[in-house]
Amino acid sequence: MKEQKKAIVIGSGIGGLASAIRLAKLNFDVTVFEKNNYPGGKNCQLIIGDYQFDAGPSLFTQPELIEDLFKLANEPIDEYFTYSKQSISCKYFYQDGVVINGLSNPIEFAEEIQKKTGEDANKVKAYLRQSEKTYNAIGTVFLNYSLHKMTTLFRASIFNAIKSVKMSFLTKTLNQVNESYFSKPHTIQLFNRYATFNGSNPYKAPGMLSLIPHLDNNIGTFYPKGGMISISDALYNLAIKKGVKFNFNSEVSSIVTEKDSTKGIIANNVYHTSDVVVSNMDVYFTYKKLLSDELSANKVLKQERSSSAFIFYWGIKRTFPELELHNIFFSKDYHAEFESLFTSKELYEDPTIYINITAKCEPELHAPAGKENWFVMVNAPANSGQDWQDYYQRYKKIIINKLSDKLKIDIEPLIEVEEVLTPISIESRTSSYLGSLYGTSSNGKMSAFLRHPNFSKKTKGLYLVGGSVHPGGGIPLCFQSAKIMSEMVQEDFK
Repeated sequence: MKEQKKAIVIGSGIGGLASAIRLAKLNFDVTVFEKNNYPGGKNCQLIIGDYQFDAGPSLFTQPELIEDLFKLANEPIDEYFTYSKQSISCKYFYQDGVVINGLSNPIEFAEEIQKKTGEDANKVKAYLRQSEKTYNAIGTVFLNYSLHKMTTLFRASIFNAIKSVKMSFLTKTLNQVNESYFSKPHTIQLFNRYATFNGSNPYKAPGMLSLIPHLDNNIGTFYPKGGMISISDALYNLAIKKGVKFNFNSEVSSIVTEKDSTKGIIANNVYHTSDVVVSNMDVYFTYKKLLSDELSANKVLKQERSSSAFIFYWGIKRTFPELELHNIFFSKDYHAEFESLFTSKELYEDPTIYINITAKCEPELHAPAGKENWFVMVNAPANSGQDWQDYYQRYKKIIINKLSDKLKIDIEPLIEVEEVLTPISIESRTSSYLGSLYGTSSNGKMSAFLRHPNFSKKTKGLYLVGGSVHPGGGIPLCFQSAKIMSEMVQEDFK
């Protein structure tokens, strides 16, 4: 009988969990090594007193990607995971008092923008139609195939896809594309926001990112019952069902290679052999720490880091009916904010504030009755030695003052509990280099092609998944990276 091949997955983030399930489906004997004592990576949970928070990602889109994984595994998803669509994707608050409800129906959303800003609703509808067209023509190619293997490029008909897209999406920035569609600054700022979905600058990132609003506004956003942690829990339980083994509190110290092939890993001073090694660790640390390959690690650093985040987890001892699950309080000068993030790399005195409140969907599960759990985030520069303790004090004061002004009540006395996450703690907990949430940014026309591939060009049997490699950061793209990787493994080991 043919001996079953072994696969080791380093890290149990979303990409790692999805990879483990897909490799088990390919009949590999799969073991996951995780340095923390829980699965999920960034997508984990924080409990402070009687409050429960999603500690990492807070936006759930493209539920079909997790559904596809359960179909592949021949398991009924309803026994593991359920979700519901949100009628309002996000609520937007502007400095001048304008408030826009990001309605999940694109026609109603366009009419809401016209009502609140005077922007022609037909322009918004045309923009969202083009966003859908761009996504279907080229987004699906970039997200489903490797951009680093000629065989998959030809199979994906990428050249035909590129020809079907407006040239301006390849040559102009996202801001320039949005300015060509809209005349009102509120609308331009709203759609510029989508560059932050992969930690990028809308004034430098390519217009191709205008495909992202299709997912948010045409398809909609969703809420997973139990919060975002339920995604990690569902994948972990599915992996266990499929025979995947997990070693927690097991930090991998090195990937063992011989004659340009992987042989296994060393974790907790124990050598484990394997035919395939999949790293869900940040690609920079994969090279620098696990492979001791300074040259390859430094090549990764040639690409600009994505933004990081400063997050406050606040238990608020009252409810705010005017807020939704997702809320944005925009800065007055968006361009200046991104200059601060990516050029001066300093705290910006008027940051855009994002608030996520899962208690809106499950009131007494995530917060005591009459109270709310606020996940309050501002974009922050990647860590380059800033004084984050000083930034903590300043950010907190700025955020409290801004929210108190907009919500017409002093927020500070309402904060019952608090935890803070900085770029430094993001790096230490999740091995994200410099605390960059998405690895590299997309601040360049060729950024999609410059992201690291899902395989090693030097080492046979070594593959890479997660937010720091192709196709990018965020839960949906981590699912896609696992799919691309598994198809490569299937081809390489057939």
